[in-house]
Amino acid sequence: MEAANAAETPTASDTTFARLPVALLAAAAAAALLATAWRYGYFGDELYFLSAGKRLAWGYADQPPVLPALAWAMDSLAPGNLFVFRLPAVLATAAGVVFTGLIAFEMGGDRRAQTRAAAAYAICGQFIGSGHYLATSTIDPSLWTLIAWLLVRWMRTRDDNLLLWLGLATAVALNVKLLIAAFWVAAGVAILVFGPRDLVRRPKLWIGAGIAALSLVPTLWWQAANGWPQLEMGDVIAHEATGGWSGRAGFLPALLTGAGIGIGVVAILYGLWVLLFSPRLREYRFLGWAAVGVIGLFILSNGRYYYAAGMFGVLWAGAFVHFGQIKPSPWFRWIPTWPIFLLSALYSLPYALPVWPAAWIAEGREVPRPAYALEEIGWPDLARSVADVYRGLPPEQRARTTLVTAGYWQAGALDRYGPDFGLPAAYSPSRGFWYFGRPPETADTVLFVGPDPTRLTHSFTEARIVSHVDNALGVRNVSRGMPIWLVTGRTESWAEAWPGLREFKV
Repeated sequence: MEAANAAETPTASDTTFARLPVALLAAAAAAALLATAWRYGYFGDELYFLSAGKRLAWGYADQPPVLPALAWAMDSLAPGNLFVFRLPAVLATAAGVVFTGLIAFEMGGDRRAQTRAAAAYAICGQFIGSGHYLATSTIDPSLWTLIAWLLVRWMRTRDDNLLLWLGLATAVALNVKLLIAAFWVAAGVAILVFGPRDLVRRPKLWIGAGIAALSLVPTLWWQAANGWPQLEMGDVIAHEATGGWSGRAGFLPALLTGAGIGIGVVAILYGLWVLLFSPRLREYRFLGWAAVGVIGLFILSNGRYYYAAGMFGVLWAGAFVHFGQIKPSPWFRWIPTWPIFLLSALYSLPYALPVWPAAWIAEGREVPRPAYALEEIGWPDLARSVADVYRGLPPEQRARTTLVTAGYWQAGALDRYGPDFGLPAAYSPSRGFWYFGRPPETADTVLFVGPDPTRLTHSFTEARIVSHVDNALGVRNVSRGMPIWLVTGRTESWAEAWPGLREFKV
C-alpha cells in the first residue's frame, strides 16, 4: 500500500510551480486582449462607468465604488484612449490565469495539471469576452479566483497570515460587486459541514472578516442616505429578461456554455464531480459544495448566469489535478491534449473578441462575433445626430434646451462625446444616472433621446419627433433609429418632476 501511494505521489520536481508555461498562457491571453482592446469603441456600460467616474462617490445606485474609480483613473491617465481604459480588464484576466495555475499547484498538481488548468482559464470565452471590457464581470471573477487560491494555500500551509490577505481580497471584491457575499455564505455552510472546521476557530479569519465588513461601511452609508437603491436594482435584475422560472431553467446551460465549448465545459463538470466525491481531493470537498451553493443561490435569486463564473478556476484546478493523479490506459495517457485546447480556443475566441472589421458587422455577414459587438459601434454618431438637431434650434431656444435620454447608455454617450459637438450636459432618469443630478431650472425645452417620452410629457405639453439617431456604418444596434424628440411647454419645475421620472428598468 505504501509503495502504491508513493507511486501516485508527484515528485518534488513535478510539484514546483510551472512559472514559465503559466506565465506564457497569461501573456497570450493578455496579448489577444491588447490586440483587440481598441476595437470597436466603448461598450454602453463603459460609457456609464466613465460618467460615474466623473462623479466619484462612496456608492452608486447599482454598484460599489471601485469600477467608477478605475474608469476615472484610466481616463485621467489617457483621456479618451480606449486602449489604456481597458488595461485593468486585461491585467485582471491575465491574473485569473495565474491564480488558477496556483490553485492547481496548491492542490498538489504537477506542472502539467497546473498548465492545463491555467490554459482552461486563458481560452474561456466568458473570461476573454468580458476581458475586452472594463466591467464588473471582468474584475469580479479574477478576485474570486484569488480568494480561492488564498483559501487553498491556507489549507496546505496553515499560515494564518493568509487569512488577513483573504479579508483584504474580499474587501476589494465587495467594493467591485457584492456577489462575493454569496460565495462566503455557501463556503461557510460547506466548511461547517465538511471542514476544515478549525478554520472558523482562527482569530485572524475573523479579523479579516472585520476588515471586509468595515470596507463596506462607506457604500452602505451612501445606500442608506439614498434609500437603498441597490435593493431595487436587485429586484429589477432578477426579473430583467429572465422570464421567471424559464430564466432559471436557462441558467446552467448558459453558465456551461460560457465555460467554453469543448475542454472548458467538460473540465468544469469533471472538476465539480471530483471535488464533491473523489477521496483523492476529500480535503477540498467544501469547495465543490460551495460551487453548488453559489449556483443554487444565484438560480433562486434569478441572478445572471455569469455571476457564478468566479468558481470556474477552482473547478478546473480540481479537474486537472485529479486527472493527473489517476492512471489512465497507456494509449490514452500518450494522447496530446494541446490540440484539444487549441481547437477549443479557435472555436470560442471569435465569439469572444471583435476580430472582424466593423464594416463586416454592418453588412450583416454571418461571422462569429461577441454578443455585445453591435453596442460598441456608433456612439459618436449618436452625439452627432443630437447635435445636428440642437444646432438647428433658434438661438434663444437653444440657450434654454437640455438633453435627456431614456437610457443610461445613451446618456453616457452624450456625456462622453457631447462636448466635442458643443452640446450641453446630458441627463437621464435611468438607473444610476438619475442620481447624477437633474437638468437646470432654466431649461424649459428638452431634446429627448428615447422611444417614448410619455413619462416626461407629464410635465410638458408637447412632444414631437424631429429626427432619429443614425450611425455612419448603418449598424443595426439598439440606438440606431431611436427617435429624437423636441419636448416643450414645461408645466412644473425640474425639482418637482425629476423624482417621479426615476426608472430602473431599461
